[in-house]
Amino acid sequence: MTQTDTLGPRPALPWIRLDGPEPFVEGRLCRACGARTAATHLACPACGARDSIETYRAPTTGKLHAYSIVRRSYPGVPVPFISAIVDLDDGLTLKGNLINVAAEPEALPVGMPVRMVFGDALGRTDKDGASYVAFFFEPSA
Repeated sequence: MTQTDTLGPRPALPWIRLDGPEPFVEGRLCRACGARTAATHLACPACGARDSIETYRAPTTGKLHAYSIVRRSYPGVPVPFISAIVDLDDGLTLKGNLINVAAEPEALPVGMPVRMVFGDALGRTDKDGASYVAFFFEPSA
């Protein structure tokens, strides 16, 4: 057994949780004002309240809010791909790549229902060879 055999995949972002039966995004809800975010903050970024943040399991469905079709990128990054902003059903907004749809504006209506899926982060590994798990969005209808 090598060291990489003992290393499981790692989350590509700190709010991706891999400690359950399925990966999920851990959101943060401010009990004082109802703001939702994925990133960790010392205080609510909307109202500034401290000690009011609770974590929760974010939903996996939402709607396409905005997107950009990326046609040029760094060497080794396949293009085109769709960088999307998605409003999840509970109001949390996330940015991620939209997959399994043509990278053409006519295939990407704003408001399109999408679902979150998890998978390998494009073959990226850390210095120990451990892979990363990322979330993506795909059309749900």
